[in-house]
Amino acid sequence: MKEIVSTDAAPAAIGPYSQAIINNQTVYVSGQLPIDPASDQMPGAAADQARQSLTNIRHILESVGSSMDKVLRVGIFMTDLADFQAVNEIYAGFFSGNYPARSTVQVAALPKGAKIEIEAVAEL
Repeated sequence: MKEIVSTDAAPAAIGPYSQAIINNQTVYVSGQLPIDPASDQMPGAAADQARQSLTNIRHILESVGSSMDKVLRVGIFMTDLADFQAVNEIYAGFFSGNYPARSTVQVAALPKGAKIEIEAVAEL
């Protein structure tokens, strides 16, 4: 049985999907755009966007009793891989060393003109 996750600490879904789903003690976090839920704005630089997307993921996980330490897999979508190193520096700060599996791909475009979108799968 799946449970829908929704928290005001992260931006609301911009389409017909949930912020996250819990199934069998696993949390599937939808791709998070770098939108600050308080201001509904996005930072400009890719590194700042990565920080906001990861912060949104952290808030979603914490709202259900999970954490970044329980993340198993991350997917990063970027519009320009030239920002890869800057994004990696931000990314590393969100984990305590036991890094999750990850893929990073360059895409042609992302919703709302974002440079970054990040999704995650974590344990409860």
